[in-house]
Amino acid sequence: MRIPCPYCGVRDVQEFTYLGDAKPQRPTADAGEDAVYEYVYLRDNVAGAMSEHWYHGGGCRAWLKVTRNTLTHEISAVEPTAGAGAAKVGA
Repeated sequence: MRIPCPYCGVRDVQEFTYLGDAKPQRPTADAGEDAVYEYVYLRDNVAGAMSEHWYHGGGCRAWLKVTRNTLTHEISAVEPTAGAGAAKVGA
């Protein structure tokens, strides 16, 4: 699989580290145990289009949000995540 990094161009998946589903949002400090449990342990196993976090450790070191079909591995969108090292590129 090849991932089109917005800073480095198309790169092999071996340069990246997969973090997981980009959809869950961290609960607030006062959310309670049930909200934390759901955030940590309950994840969807999507068969189709899914937004995921990937880290480009073998390149620009930016965190990316990749929209990928989990059945075909086709990538439909790649965008940098907010504050994920994009400002360091080219500095």
